Amino acid sequence: MKLMIDDEKCIACGQCKAVCIRDNIEIDEVAYETGSNCFECGHCMAICPTGAVTLKIFKGREDRIEEYSSKELPIEYRDLLQFLKQRRSMRWFKRKKIDKDTFNKLLEGAYYSPSAQNEQDVEFVVLDRRLNDFMKHVYDIIKVEENEFFRIKEFGDYLRDNSTKKYHPLLWQGHQLILTFSTDKTSAVIANTRMELLAYTLGLGGFYSLFILKADEIDHDRLMEFFPGIDKSKHMYSAFIIGYPKKTFRRTIPHKEIKVNYM
Repeated sequence: MKLMIDDEKCIACGQCKAVCIRDNIEIDEVAYETGSNCFECGHCMAICPTGAVTLKIFKGREDRIEEYSSKELPIEYRDLLQFLKQRRSMRWFKRKKIDKDTFNKLLEGAYYSPSAQNEQDVEFVVLDRRLNDFMKHVYDIIKVEENEFFRIKEFGDYLRDNSTKKYHPLLWQGHQLILTFSTDKTSAVIANTRMELLAYTLGLGGFYSLFILKADEIDHDRLMEFFPGIDKSKHMYSAFIIGYPKKTFRRTIPHKEIKVNYM
């Protein structure tokens, strides 16, 4: 059994049963579990009008429970759309670095992010002090594709002699990097996207690097040698260079039209 149901608080309204997609809850005089089919999504806990239902895995985390009204959204469609319009990739950064408290604020977005079957297996690495060591490790893996991608060759040339280079070929002016690991790619991408959007509300910016991700694609086991504390079943699905932007933009630019098929 994975639920704790307070018989004194339960009013047998049936709302928990109605949102349980695993048919794990029945109603008699009070709500009760039918078995162990629960996959801990938390819907029953979130909808109960009296707070009678609690997931056992969340015991001791009562400070994370927050009441809100679903009828009062904190942001309107037009405001959110305008915010999305103003988001742009940033590659020019100030020298000022992001402190740990600010990173923790960003990670709140990931904390409240959905994941596959609510497994919450997403894990992050913030690279700062060891960023250069990591980038050398990445190059040692992806250099096998130097002849195919000019940017990788440029990266190698930069590592051998950066005195003549204006920008780092992969980091540009970035000094900090967030890596996202998970067993499920969708969970990792959603979590990092939410964290990225929060970053813009704090005056931060950044961009994603597909070349850094190549290290996982080419040799996952060798990449994970740099992260002995992370389960090797997790893959690096996002590499986001982040910092305080040196440049700001004035307007949107046109995008290619998206294709939509209604079937």
